Amino acid sequence: MLSVTPIPALSDNYIWLLRQDTSPEACVVDPGDAEPVIRVLEQEGLTLRSILVTHHHPDHVAGLPELIERYSPQVIGPDNPGIQGLTERVGQGDTCRVMGRRFDVHEVPGHTLDHIAFFTAGIPPLLFCGDTLFSAGCGRLFEGTPEQMHRSLQALAALPDDTLVFAAHEYTQANLRFAQAADPHNRDVVEAIDEARRARDLDRPTLPSRLAREKRINPFLRCDDPDVRATASSHGNTDTDQATFTTLRAWKDTF
Repeated sequence: MLSVTPIPALSDNYIWLLRQDTSPEACVVDPGDAEPVIRVLEQEGLTLRSILVTHHHPDHVAGLPELIERYSPQVIGPDNPGIQGLTERVGQGDTCRVMGRRFDVHEVPGHTLDHIAFFTAGIPPLLFCGDTLFSAGCGRLFEGTPEQMHRSLQALAALPDDTLVFAAHEYTQANLRFAQAADPHNRDVVEAIDEARRARDLDRPTLPSRLAREKRINPFLRCDDPDVRATASSHGNTDTDQATFTTLRAWKDTF
């Protein structure tokens, strides 16, 4: 059985560790720092066989050189020549096999132009979405357009509702504060705020989240909701879902 555990790194990153219960082989997703990965692998007696990379930002790839030199793993990531050490470059519609599982590749530009996500079906399905979809939020637009990010989020939202969402940062509490401002009558957001507070008080991650839950609490997945549109209308155009997303993202940038 495939298990996924977080390796906390840097200030608020999660490097996700994938392993099979019956095998010493492991995979990590977005290793922005090699040291915590090496420490966990040595403590658990694991060997790094694969690395998945969602995009080129340093907090997702800075650990690659040391991990590649030490373990010579398979390294799968977007078709961006700026990412050194990839052994397989993938894009929309491609598949790869990691830890005995088939992963589908989705191009999800917005945060960056090269951003991809990895999805594997199963019980439950798993989504490694980097900085595109967060719990109760989405990534800042550093390279892409609001239109691109909205399409990317809609594509991820079309995945099965029971999909576990493994985002790359512990941003949930800050995102929920904005979600409550954007969707003030949403009782699910209030419950999520309490759940996140209790988790962080115990130094536990708020991730993964389930996609069905994100559709209830994440304002960026709720641009068609009348209450979200009504609240966001005081900050910009909300005539369409796309316009509402653009307004929400701009509002969040200064929230």
